Amino acid sequence: MISKAEIKKIRSLEMKKYRAAEGLFVAEGHKTIEEIARTVAPAVVYYGEDADRASLLQHPQGELALFPINIFELIRPVSKLVLMLDGVQDPGNVGTIIRIADWFGIDHIYCSPDCADALAPKVVQASMGSIARVRVDYAELTTVLDALPAGFPVYGTALDGDNIYNVRLAGEAVVVMGNEGKGISDAVRRRLTRKLLIPNYPPGRATTDSLNVAAAAAVVCAEFRKG
Repeated sequence: MISKAEIKKIRSLEMKKYRAAEGLFVAEGHKTIEEIARTVAPAVVYYGEDADRASLLQHPQGELALFPINIFELIRPVSKLVLMLDGVQDPGNVGTIIRIADWFGIDHIYCSPDCADALAPKVVQASMGSIARVRVDYAELTTVLDALPAGFPVYGTALDGDNIYNVRLAGEAVVVMGNEGKGISDAVRRRLTRKLLIPNYPPGRATTDSLNVAAAAAVVCAEFRKG
């Protein structure tokens, strides 16, 4: 039977500082655990009542595992298309975008330091195991962008951008998705080579003022993969 000390340790891994201290993160549910285990072996797996007692979820799934936090170091990206997340702070959005990137064969995401932590339990859960195939690095985005070759395409979503459905998109590029409320930061925006708009339909119809960032990422990734 799982001990109180083990439960306390698992619960502490909700916080980034304890994940860093222990070198572990939590994954729950058979499918998510199975997907992550293809990249890195779990340190320990709990089943049944033990897993449910330690669960961080509102609805426990009967299987919980602890994995080493060096998982992203084991992923070697090959995609020529890279995503950047600029201040995306909702864990569900970050996890869903990781899952979207995986679906569209994008295996590298750069996150600004103020994004939600990719190994937080809610992000891991929303990714449905896709963190096993998508490398996530945290860095100052301006530094990364400034290191790109001159003229390298850098796209970003913006309300004053060009209609994405009318733009010929490069196959090798960086695509920036901005903060849920503020969009792309000014410093990153100045480094875009082209701004893209996802128009509502039909034009001129009264509608919501914007798309959820994860939904927008899905549309953008699909357009880039049309070929």
